[in-house]
Amino acid sequence: MLDNCKIIDIPKIADPRGNLGVIEKELLPYKIKRVYYLYDVPSDAYRGGHAHKEQLEFLIALSGSFEVVIDNGTNKETITLNKPDKGLLLDTGIWRELQNFSSGAICLVVSSGEYLEEDYIRNYNDFKSFVGA
Repeated sequence: MLDNCKIIDIPKIADPRGNLGVIEKELLPYKIKRVYYLYDVPSDAYRGGHAHKEQLEFLIALSGSFEVVIDNGTNKETITLNKPDKGLLLDTGIWRELQNFSSGAICLVVSSGEYLEEDYIRNYNDFKSFVGA
């Protein structure tokens, strides 16, 4: 997988009544500052289309599935998220695009920072300059 991006298993407590996924401070390499989620995304739409200068993010498919295309300016890789007990940790300086959302898909994002527009790189050419590609 590209750079320091990786799939992390989310601990779960299995129970006949249903499973419980747990995200606590030891799971992620940062303090959680913001949590948000994407839902009702049309299957032909895409989200993302940006990179972060300093913010780390952890993406989880709580329901359904979607693809995350990650790009370090030189190489691209597509990861399918479709299990609520696995998440994708995205490092800084990684361009990401989310696509191919299944019906009812929900993407939970656990972020290391509060929303700060200055942290976003929204132009791909600016991103390539940022990473020196």
